[in-house]
Amino acid sequence: MTTAIALFTRDLRVHDNPMLAAAATAEYVVPLFVHDSRIAASRFASPPRQRFLAEALADLDTALRTAGARLMVRTGDVVEQVCRIASQVNAAHVHLSTDVSAYACARQTRLRAALGQQRRQLLCHDDVHTIVVPGRITPQHNDHFAVFTPYHRRWQHTPWRSPLAAPHRLQLPPDCDPGADPGADPGAGPGAGRRRDERWPGGETEARRRAHYWLRHGLARYHDDHDALSAEGTSRLSPYLHLGCLSPLELATRAAEHEGEGAGTFVRQLAWRDFHHQVLAARPAAARDDYRPRGDAWREDDQALQAWKDGQTGIPIVDAGMRQLKTEGWMHNRARLITGSFLTKTLYLDWRHGAQHFFDHLLDGDLANNCLNWQWVAGTGTDTRPNRVLNPVRQAERYDPHGDYVRRFVPELADLNKPHDIHQPWRYAPAQLRRHGYPPPIVDLDQARHRFRNAR
Repeated sequence: MTTAIALFTRDLRVHDNPMLAAAATAEYVVPLFVHDSRIAASRFASPPRQRFLAEALADLDTALRTAGARLMVRTGDVVEQVCRIASQVNAAHVHLSTDVSAYACARQTRLRAALGQQRRQLLCHDDVHTIVVPGRITPQHNDHFAVFTPYHRRWQHTPWRSPLAAPHRLQLPPDCDPGADPGADPGAGPGAGRRRDERWPGGETEARRRAHYWLRHGLARYHDDHDALSAEGTSRLSPYLHLGCLSPLELATRAAEHEGEGAGTFVRQLAWRDFHHQVLAARPAAARDDYRPRGDAWREDDQALQAWKDGQTGIPIVDAGMRQLKTEGWMHNRARLITGSFLTKTLYLDWRHGAQHFFDHLLDGDLANNCLNWQWVAGTGTDTRPNRVLNPVRQAERYDPHGDYVRRFVPELADLNKPHDIHQPWRYAPAQLRRHGYPPPIVDLDQARHRFRNAR
């Protein structure tokens, strides 16, 4: 009788999970998740992300129980824990979904070597996190595409595999003790309760419910509404894609079955996600180093950086985005572009400050997408117009024309009715600023634009 370990990482689902499907061909299967002690001790493990992860693990355990198994959860060094469990259950194979970060690749190499010493085999599956596997599409004379448009042209004509059904039956080995509650937060301490955030319940069940609703009720309007800041025009599925509670391939396949511009525009955004993963797979250092160095001598200004983090820059559309981030653990994509451009090009502060702050708060803080989107907006990444500067006032007038988004997150300005008062209160409503204690702008936008262009 053969036994396999299905090692879950960022693939916390049973539907369309090639790693789990391959492991399920063994007579006995041990579904395993290890709380990586190195990640748990880092700034990546913010309390909201840990809560979301705990709920996702609890939901995964429920789905595995339906199929006849349970989720085994351990804490510590992943390689040590996997090897210990593999020895206990005499597993011949360990199945793992590959990932693109340098840390994940190094962990995979260590795991393969350690299992090899035990005469066990690590079987890796690279078609779990993306629609098209990183490295499958390459240009001539290079190992990856550095510009999205030619990548997307090839991506559109690359065949996709078919989504996989959830395993119907999984059997644990005899005398296998899964141990602790999969939904417990290992850093919370004994007896600590779980605080559920109703805005972002974790897990595959919620992910599939939201995806189903989005495809039926939101997709058709996506092309027209996805940039409108005050509209509920985006899917808000990114946290679930980040932890693999939802298959990007299944989501794209179902979206592509719909007609209209909305479906095409949405699937194109999923292609952007694949694009960033293939860049990071080829250049893992891009998570911390400039992909295309511009010789920037970034300014150091702790006060300006803190004002940006706190949503106290005096530029309402920027402050609205930063406050949404802190209150919701998520930010509208257009607001991410506006706040990112303001930090890197208006304030001329290092994009790494922004990437880390986003990691501190975002539920969807994916390494490839967060870092490479930050590099794109900073002009050190794959943007073909690296010196463009987004004027936050013009962006607000275009994407929040009535000021509803600003009013929602900057209550100091909620009683202003005219859009130009909302977006430029220092010019049109200075008395209200003084009355409500809202700060004046920390920078002159025209002067800052010239400073950036001279420096760059």
